[in-house]
Order: sequence, then structure tokens, then C-alpha cells
Amino acid sequence: MNYNSLTRQYFELAPQVGVLEGSDTYRGAAGSRAHGTWVQFDLAVQQEEACAVVREARFLAYGCPYVIAAAAWIAKKAPGVQAGGALPASVLALQQRFEAPVEKLGRLLAVEDAWNDAMKMWRGSMRSRP
Repeated sequence: MNYNSLTRQYFELAPQVGVLEGSDTYRGAAGSRAHGTWVQFDLAVQQEEACAVVREARFLAYGCPYVIAAAAWIAKKAPGVQAGGALPASVLALQQRFEAPVEKLGRLLAVEDAWNDAMKMWRGSMRSRP
């Protein structure tokens, strides 16, 4: 399969790969290795004046180069994104950016689901605070 240069770059370098720890870190995951795609995001969130924002992001992923490249790109673009919000780019925008074939859209949805799961963990922690 031919991958565009951006896909190759983020797949090969995988910036922001790893995990984060700490009381301000929220982990979300989606997919399954048994089914060929699994993604995890760790998001460190900090409260700023008017809202909470992602301070730092890391990811782990198992899947095709498109999944790994998209997760790496999202983790790199995440700092500054408002906590509780959507991905820094939609799944369709990711598909176009990385020139992923349409049959890979389901795999890219696992990236979105992992992000949403991390945000769900953050929202849940906000409800339990006094």
C-alpha cells in the first residue's frame, strides 16, 4: 500500500507515544487488539481562567499505519484543546489528511472513540469534585 508522506512521517516517528501519570491525567481507550485496532490516549488537563484545556497528550496504539499516524497527530495537536471537546480534527478530516482509503474509516473511528473515552473520564472526575 502507498502511504502519503504525512502518514509515513507520523507512523515512523510516532511523536507523543507513551503514557502519562498523575492526578490531572485521564485515560481513554477503544478497540481491541484481537480485532486489529486498539488506541489509548492519556490526556493531562489543567484548569485555566475560563476553562480546562489539554496540557499534554500521549498515546499507545495497535493497528495499521493510518491509525498510528492519526493517533500520533492528534496527540501532538491536543495541547491547548478545550477539555471535554471533540478531536482536534474530525474523522473525515483525518481520513483526508492521511489519505486513508474509505475502508479504513472504521479503524479511524477507534481513534475518535479513545479520545471521547478520555474526555468522558475527565467529565466524570469533574462531577465528583466538591
